[in-house]
Amino acid sequence: MQSLKLRDFNFVQANAAPSVRCHDCKQRVSLYPLQGSQDLTTVDSQGFPYIAGFRRCSNPDCLALIVVIFDPKARVMVTYPSERLDFDVTNVPAPVASAITEAVTCHAHECFIASAIMVRKTLEELCHDRGATGGNLKERIRNLGNKIVLPKELLDGLDDLRLLGNDAAHIESQEFSQVGKEEVEVGIELAKEVLKAVYQYSSLLNRLRSLKKP
Repeated sequence: MQSLKLRDFNFVQANAAPSVRCHDCKQRVSLYPLQGSQDLTTVDSQGFPYIAGFRRCSNPDCLALIVVIFDPKARVMVTYPSERLDFDVTNVPAPVASAITEAVTCHAHECFIASAIMVRKTLEELCHDRGATGGNLKERIRNLGNKIVLPKELLDGLDDLRLLGNDAAHIESQEFSQVGKEEVEVGIELAKEVLKAVYQYSSLLNRLRSLKKP
């Protein structure tokens, strides 16, 4: 988006309620205008109009304040704080949780190369936490299969995540055509499923079993 000065804008009253995933409550919500506030509207160098304004999360238990830029059809272009992919780090060890959280943060700010590198870092931390050994990450991932119980498809996917991180960090031997928004989103989603399987499913099962009669 081009750099704009305040004089480029006009004040309007737009009642549109764009939809986003709230950065605070993590729910998909509509953003309603603040009572008494005015929006700003302008057009870019191509004559495309967009609107900027303050909105509140429609979740009554949240009501977070969000700055949003959207088009006349309420299609969101930018939010601040940025929209984030959701992930619960319950029972995930701190170094692993920190790496995947940073991957999600980088993705939210459209730093896709950095996000892919942090997905790879997540794998490094997972291997370290589970005592997987080897001279490089490829070997450690192979050894990880002896340390944890995962479906073969997820184990195979770990090597694809490694390659995605390699592509992000190097310019030679590219395995993916690009490391962009879609590639990183899929990579994060796959990493999340692996972490759920390793750290969270057993805890959920134990909670269920604890509710059974003695």
